[in-house]
Amino acid sequence: MLNKVVDTMIIEANLGRLYALWLREFKVFLRERSRLIASTFTPVLWLFVIGSGFGSTHPSTGVDYQKFIFPGIVSMSVIFSSVFFGSYIIWDRKFDFLKSVMVAPVSRDTVFIGKTLGGMTTSLVQAAILLAIGMAIGINLNVLSLIQTIAVVLLLSFALTSVGLAIGSYIESLEGFQLIISFVVFPLFFLSAALFPLKNLPGWLFFLTAIDPATYAVDALRNAIIGTSIHSFALDVGVLAAFTIAFAIFGSYSFRRMKAV
Repeated sequence: MLNKVVDTMIIEANLGRLYALWLREFKVFLRERSRLIASTFTPVLWLFVIGSGFGSTHPSTGVDYQKFIFPGIVSMSVIFSSVFFGSYIIWDRKFDFLKSVMVAPVSRDTVFIGKTLGGMTTSLVQAAILLAIGMAIGINLNVLSLIQTIAVVLLLSFALTSVGLAIGSYIESLEGFQLIISFVVFPLFFLSAALFPLKNLPGWLFFLTAIDPATYAVDALRNAIIGTSIHSFALDVGVLAAFTIAFAIFGSYSFRRMKAV
């Protein structure tokens, strides 16, 4: 009986620490309104400019091109916001906030998960804004498709926030982080088939899209939002979940090895 009480107290304490870490990240996000505007402007620009421009050439997507790329644009928002979230590790290290967290009675895994949850919340807010814009241009969402969309956004965000935090744990300068991230986010986005269908691709390009975790997120979102996809929703989510677990393990391992100063 005593052991159960102690276990319950430990769980409640860990949940309280996770909540505190998540709340801190979320408050930072709310204070930086310019960040929200800037991170939303780019996907919207792609949606209307690229969607309308390429749509005028009538690509063989089977649906209106602007609607076809909309799931990819949602994924784009998640990719950029999630991976760049790792830069906050560098800022926290520079201002000694990370040092104060590390000396607290909180495990590094708890800190890692708390920060990851903060990144997921940021991505979800941005995705919600894009979904509202999508409904304004004719994207129809029912309860099931909305739940599926949220699930995919959270999975992709958890995976890529883990990657961003892992990269941030190895790099000490913000300039170096931005340089490395450029070699991560752009291949993730452009190879995800966000802007083109997966059918009839050259073999080398099909292989690259197959090993890109964002490909399965885009395909799952297309299934949920516009009802067209290459794979089943369950297969896409299963593969994406496998990537998420692998990246979470890598991110947690990197975070444990990180120097706080």
